[in-house]
Amino acid sequence: MTLILTDHFDFAESAFIAPSVIALGDITLGAHSSVWFQSVLRGDCDKIVIGAHSNIQDGSILHTMEGYPVIVGERVSFGHCVMAHGCTIGNDVLVGIRATILNGAQIGDHCVIAAGALVPENRVIPPYSLVMGSPARVMREVDERLLAMIQETAEHYAAYAADYSSVLLEPWQPLKKWV
Repeated sequence: MTLILTDHFDFAESAFIAPSVIALGDITLGAHSSVWFQSVLRGDCDKIVIGAHSNIQDGSILHTMEGYPVIVGERVSFGHCVMAHGCTIGNDVLVGIRATILNGAQIGDHCVIAAGALVPENRVIPPYSLVMGSPARVMREVDERLLAMIQETAEHYAAYAADYSSVLLEPWQPLKKWV
């Protein structure tokens, strides 16, 4: 069962929310975006905005803090079990499995954050960076192969979402207003 408790939801009609997602607070989902099984969106302290064609894969957690919204650009892919806490992610970004991005961190456009990386509070990652490690460091610029992978992953999950939307019997429904 999907649980949506929100005082402000702006979900594009083409957005996909899998059964078992929990979404609380001020949340915006762009066109053809998707949030997958067992993910949690906690926009109860500040807003969460997920851009068009972005995907939040299984088990990921997006959590806000007062003054620290979570802003996810367009064509962004969060791998499984990503933790994003009060951060800003640019457009065309791939965040690997179990990566963690903390309050105030800013990820530029066209970046790859490697699986398991820890981006510390207030760290600014320049565009076109490949980031690895804990704490995360810029290793090099992304190449054409990685740029293509970012695009392909976003397209793949948009197609998956369309397929899942066509077979699920009941779409998501907000249960009540967040009080």
